Amino acid sequence: MADYNINIFLDDERLKKIEEAQLSDKVKMIDGKKAIQVPFTDKEHKKLIKGFTDLTFDATNSCVIPENAEKTLFDIVVSMKTVDVMKFAIMKIYSPLAGKAPRAARY
Repeated sequence: MADYNINIFLDDERLKKIEEAQLSDKVKMIDGKKAIQVPFTDKEHKKLIKGFTDLTFDATNSCVIPENAEKTLFDIVVSMKTVDVMKFAIMKIYSPLAGKAPRAARY
């Protein structure tokens, strides 16, 4: 079972794509808005915190990731037709070198 979730809020266009991917049963109401939740583990949580230092989690251990990463994650969910995509998606949205200064070349 997942320890955490990423909330992806749905506008009409995204909702239509979710329905086309036959994921309508995954749509939930969160704070009065339609959303899907992508579950992830503690190990993936550590990577996300490292990659997105300003992430905040609510009482249910859910968060919203930055817009570019959210778009990538949403596209993966729709193309794979499942919300259980973090093992694959983490490679696409997490950059282990984000925020690190380039090292000087040694000759």
